[in-house]
Amino acid sequence: MRPRVGHIQFINCFPLFYGLIEKKFLLEVDLIKGNPSDLNRMLTDNLLDLAPIPSIAYARNYRNYIIMPEISISCDGDVKSIYLFSKIPIDKLGGKKIAMTNISATSQALLRIIMARKYGLSPEYFSSAPELGAMLMEADAALLIGDDALRAKYNQDPRLFVYDLGQEWKDMTGLPMVFSVWAIRKDFAERNFEQIKIIKDTFVECMNYSLEHIEDVAWKAAQWEAFPASYLVDYFNSLRFDFDEKKQEGLIEYYKEAQKMGLIEEVPPLDIIDI
Repeated sequence: MRPRVGHIQFINCFPLFYGLIEKKFLLEVDLIKGNPSDLNRMLTDNLLDLAPIPSIAYARNYRNYIIMPEISISCDGDVKSIYLFSKIPIDKLGGKKIAMTNISATSQALLRIIMARKYGLSPEYFSSAPELGAMLMEADAALLIGDDALRAKYNQDPRLFVYDLGQEWKDMTGLPMVFSVWAIRKDFAERNFEQIKIIKDTFVECMNYSLEHIEDVAWKAAQWEAFPASYLVDYFNSLRFDFDEKKQEGLIEYYKEAQKMGLIEEVPPLDIIDI
């Protein structure tokens, strides 16, 4: 039986997908697409064997998972796809309404941390479908991630203030921010160690290949979008796809801040499989 592998259906995961196509590895796995929240639910329900899941989702269910080494979705400064769009300056949002996209718990928690720890503010939050116009009809600011954020920023209303949460986190902590880790179900890992090693090595090889051919990747990804390939080259170059010690340090700091605010029960160990 082929491994059931989750794939985030966002442009930020397209470099990996492109590499998997070029290396013809898709024939070796069952690739199942979804947004971060969908993939987290499917991994929890044993509908997937491994998947990129929101970082906070690992913290909430870490006893059942082990982390794949060397790969993540991170940033070290601007992330360029996780934005707070606001009608007023961010430091004026105390007590105001903020609509948050309902498809990523990590970014929701990150916004709460930044508002409380960096700005000392307590806005009123609510979850919403990710449609900027509708969100701002009900709120003073809106959090968008992924493709929705990319499109909204490209077509930015000049009346809005826009804040990149990757840069906000970097300014606050001096550390990278890890948005997604590749989580593997422990029961699957115990039975399929060699298979996981092959998957990991292939993923790293595919990602490196795509980063070496980033203009081709961007051109392919932009074919059905309203923005040019150059916009995506800039975006892909801002992302980090590795999971080195500095990323791990940033992730632990995020967990510590989340735990202080009661967003997770405890700071989990980073249980990274040794392959």
